Amino acid sequence: MAKIRNFGPLARLRSDASSHVIRYGNKGIRQSGRGLVFWFGPGTSSIAEVPMDDREATLFIKGRSQDFQTVTVQGVLTWRVADPEVLASRVDFSVALNNGQPRSEPIERIEARLAGLVSQAALEYLAAAPVRALLDAGIEPLRARIEAALAEAPSLSEIAVAVVAVRLASLTPTSELERALQTPTFEALQQKADEATFERRALAVEKERAIAENELANKVELAKREKLLIVEEAENARNRATGQAEAMQVEAEAEAGRIRTLETAKSEAELARMAIYRDLPPAVMMGLAARELATKLDRIDHVNVTPDLLASLAEGFRKVPPVVDAR
Repeated sequence: MAKIRNFGPLARLRSDASSHVIRYGNKGIRQSGRGLVFWFGPGTSSIAEVPMDDREATLFIKGRSQDFQTVTVQGVLTWRVADPEVLASRVDFSVALNNGQPRSEPIERIEARLAGLVSQAALEYLAAAPVRALLDAGIEPLRARIEAALAEAPSLSEIAVAVVAVRLASLTPTSELERALQTPTFEALQQKADEATFERRALAVEKERAIAENELANKVELAKREKLLIVEEAENARNRATGQAEAMQVEAEAEAGRIRTLETAKSEAELARMAIYRDLPPAVMMGLAARELATKLDRIDHVNVTPDLLASLAEGFRKVPPVVDAR
């Protein structure tokens, strides 16, 4: 904003570099430029100050779609002055000569004109499609439509105002409609999540079943092997028992044969001895018996021999030839 100081009939103006100052006199424009400092006579001058920096205007548009649903558009519009002298000739940018304050609100008038143009283009765009199509398309088609409408608007080129950029932040329906539109998507996503959960559970069950079948197969295989092992051990035990029985039988038969041979030899020897003893006279038998008895006795305290016994023994020995003991 320009600063003006009055010194009696004269005044001094100092402006910023971001402002374009135009001084009008009796013969039209006397001075025009940015960041000027000059003296002037308040009684014979008129001064306009046009801002040259980029300005931003907030956009808020509420319209209706083709299917009569309320849609809200929010964004920011950036604009600037292309020709300050042309703009000052169409819009009042004059300032008070005693303090430099604007006499009117030119910026608000320009932004009101911009907002009207933006609203017209946006409402036409919103009314041409149903709300679902508008939301699916997003904000980019609407932004392009607004930029094109502003670039083609003669009311802006006439006052030398140029649009720098249009930035849209959102294109949203009412909260009730938004929840209604989100419900199918939410349900579809929930269904997909449920299906994924079911698939994971089914896969887990299938894996558990496969593990259980594998464990059962292992148990069956181990049982079969254990059965074969038991059968093999039983067969080995039977073979060992059969071998031991056969060995014992062979040993028993050998022992029986040995015993039979020994007993046969004993029997034959006994028969031979009995045959010898059978032909001996009683006196000889008596003598042999006495000798056998003597070998069994440890001590003989008394022996009674009568004369008759001696006579009969002597008589008998005389009649019988000597006999050799078979033992």
